[in-house]
Amino acid sequence: MSSEQDNTSFEWLEAELQDTLDEDFEIEFAEPMLSMELRKIYRAQHPEMLDRKVYFRNLLRLQAELIKVQDWVQHTGAKVCILFEGRDSAGKGGVIKRITQRLNPRVARVVALPAPSRREQSQWYFQRYVPHLPAAGEIVLFDRSWYNRAGVERVMGFATDDQVEQFFQDVPEFERMLVRSGIILLKYWFSITDEEQQLRFLMRIHDPMKQWKLSPMDLESRIRWEQYTKAKEDMFFRTNIDEAPWYIVEGNDKKRERLNCIEHLLTKIPYHDVPSEKVNLPDREYNPSYERRVLPDELYVPKIY
Repeated sequence: MSSEQDNTSFEWLEAELQDTLDEDFEIEFAEPMLSMELRKIYRAQHPEMLDRKVYFRNLLRLQAELIKVQDWVQHTGAKVCILFEGRDSAGKGGVIKRITQRLNPRVARVVALPAPSRREQSQWYFQRYVPHLPAAGEIVLFDRSWYNRAGVERVMGFATDDQVEQFFQDVPEFERMLVRSGIILLKYWFSITDEEQQLRFLMRIHDPMKQWKLSPMDLESRIRWEQYTKAKEDMFFRTNIDEAPWYIVEGNDKKRERLNCIEHLLTKIPYHDVPSEKVNLPDREYNPSYERRVLPDELYVPKIY
């Protein structure tokens, strides 16, 4: 390869890497539409936030390890199930996004179920969750899970006291069954302070790009903060079993929350490097008699930018 070709290749690679970095920054835009006043208030409340260089350096390192986990899961046929629970706006979605950002969606998938239908309400409570559990070679991340019954359904009165009690009696054995079947089950609770939740809700109210995140249930959770606290404490007491313990992630600093959670889950999965074949790009076949057709202009998206 000539020196000119070498330079062209490096320029192309540098441009591709820059595009990747731009995508990372785009995902990290946590407050793109906030006024300067709100930005100042937020930063004043978070004077010791993690340095961005430290954050990105460690995030990329951890995401590289997650790819090794993915390869190990596929190679060994392991089944990984991770539950993400916590208060509204506690950062569950942000952590899930960073975990799955560079993984194969055919291997790692997110389950975020809507409110149950009338038919689902008549089923055995765990029935709607079972079809989403991982098969061999899969990682499933539940953005809220069967613990809805111990939290929002209990506090908001969507479940009766008898149904909640039945849940507490059933869930330990249900989870023991999952673990006995070979599923690696991890349960994370994302914890933020009362003041931090209020600040994040206010930011969502004033950010037109995040207002969709505020549901009537979210607003109601502000009113019932203490009820949710009591429900959480009861849930921990009744469901923190040896086979599937709870892990609490402190989330007032979103960047530290993400890194700490990923660092921890990596220690709970017994992965290792797996052998892989070297990938070689094959030469393209050329047919001198083939002539590419000219497509009509109306098929093309207009080039506005």
